[in-house]
Amino acid sequence: MADGSEDSTASGALIALNSTAAASPPEIAASSRMLGDEVAAARNYRAQAKAANTVRAYTSDWAQFESWCDERKIDPLPARPEAVATYLAALALAGRADSTIGRHVAAIGWKHRQDGLVAPVQRDDRMVIADTLAGIRREQRARPSARKAALTASELTAMIAAADGEGTRSIRDRAILALGLAAALRRSELVALELRDVKLVDKGLKLMLRHSKTDQEGEGQVIAVPSGKTLRPVERLKAWLAVRGSSAGPLFYQIDPQGRLTDKPMSDRSIARLIQKYAGRVGLDPGTVAGHSLRAGFLTEASRTGATIAKMQEVSRHKKVEVLLGYVRSVELFDDHAGKGFL
Repeated sequence: MADGSEDSTASGALIALNSTAAASPPEIAASSRMLGDEVAAARNYRAQAKAANTVRAYTSDWAQFESWCDERKIDPLPARPEAVATYLAALALAGRADSTIGRHVAAIGWKHRQDGLVAPVQRDDRMVIADTLAGIRREQRARPSARKAALTASELTAMIAAADGEGTRSIRDRAILALGLAAALRRSELVALELRDVKLVDKGLKLMLRHSKTDQEGEGQVIAVPSGKTLRPVERLKAWLAVRGSSAGPLFYQIDPQGRLTDKPMSDRSIARLIQKYAGRVGLDPGTVAGHSLRAGFLTEASRTGATIAKMQEVSRHKKVEVLLGYVRSVELFDDHAGKGFL
């Protein structure tokens, strides 16, 4: 079995150094320390190769695959290509989206490489994994789109009102709803925010996103959030900060069943559940909305009120303009319709 870990490389190199006849003991010790430091640095850099959100997702995906294998008495590591292909089919039968299934493939490969093993897709001479994944994608793309609905500003205003009261949870939830739409944030971005990422300024606030789906290298992106007159995201965030306190850490903490703050960050799934809860309170179908509904809501409302593609992109951080054009077209379907003069 091939071993690609840094530890084995370091051990071999150190043994080679220690066996060098011409080197004196002090020189050997100095060289060993130098190599040890460099190996530690290499290990650290490797750990940073993936964004923290990606590592969390891969770790969760691997745990699910490991559990699936355990229930069926299949060895997860190293996994046979046929086992991986069957697992992908099981995910498709469970209703997982093809993008999610593709991430599971990546997670399985990632875990194998972390353990010094060859990823299943690289041992798949018959291409059973690739063919299964292609078949899943073909079938899913033939179905009607199940994209979650965008939340309008008026709907979100009603949802914020439904989070009534001055309890810790209500104050936090109002801030999440308002900020999530105002900054066109993904749910993963909301839960990754820390207190240090918020800077209050005269016209509103600036958010520093240190990692995101479109910024895997962690260069960071700054988003401006105006104070606003309807959703008032800055005012609602200030109210939450007054409750949260000034200690370093996650911007949005978990709250226990008794309404007490913890020191743990929220999960991205809890953001989706939060949105669905308040959607249900104002008469919306909770099944049609989720975390993405806040981000989609910003883009839909921005297009409806005449924002340019460039200004929308400034907030949403989309790399491809074509994605933004989809929101614009959906809003403008009836504008200057070709048949309005005779229908």
